[in-house]
Amino acid sequence: MAQCEQDRQVRTPVDTVVSRMRALDSALPRRDGIAVFNRVYLAVTTEVDRRIDAGLPADARAAVTLDVLFAERYLAAVEAVSEGRRPPACWRPLFQFRHHPGVRPLQFALAGINAHIGHDLALAVVDTCRTLGCEPARVEDEFDHVGDLLVTLEERIREDLMPGPDLLQLADPMTHLLAAWSLDRARDAAWTAARALWALRGLPDVAEEFAARLDMAVGFAGRMLLTPLPD
Repeated sequence: MAQCEQDRQVRTPVDTVVSRMRALDSALPRRDGIAVFNRVYLAVTTEVDRRIDAGLPADARAAVTLDVLFAERYLAAVEAVSEGRRPPACWRPLFQFRHHPGVRPLQFALAGINAHIGHDLALAVVDTCRTLGCEPARVEDEFDHVGDLLVTLEERIREDLMPGPDLLQLADPMTHLLAAWSLDRARDAAWTAARALWALRGLPDVAEEFAARLDMAVGFAGRMLLTPLPD
């Protein structure tokens, strides 16, 4: 990424990102899989913006930089599809199945979180470190804050989007899908991936291959999360 592009993104306030997500929320059909995830992410980003405005992050510059570069990766995937280009592999299952009647809203939300945490967050940490000229340790607190917000939100998502009491039955396939994926594990893996990519920055070919394989692996997990289920 060119330095001028990085500087533009860093100067972009988080509330501008929030406005772009609100515009998507207004434009997309409510049952659209991207719309389901967008509502989830909008809630998280709005809370992040509130924290920054309240002066809660100890390192406001790091907070804004990470949050904006992170959000831009999701928005870039949406823009790519709207322009007829292929998004990263981690996002392709969600765009492919966004209108599938057999996929439940909870699956859409978790698949989007999987793509954004499993792939985008790791790369956003590296982008942030390059922009600020720092080591990953400087942004670890903000990384943790974003992860904590998502864990809280995931609990609310599961409550709001659960298909009903049948989910408690072991025979319901959704039970097994939910048990197969963990946001905590995805967050831990993202931090490990970010540190690995940062360590590989002097070996661009190896770093590029690592990032590509991470992208494909996260996309594979997303495809499993979006397995169409019977009503």
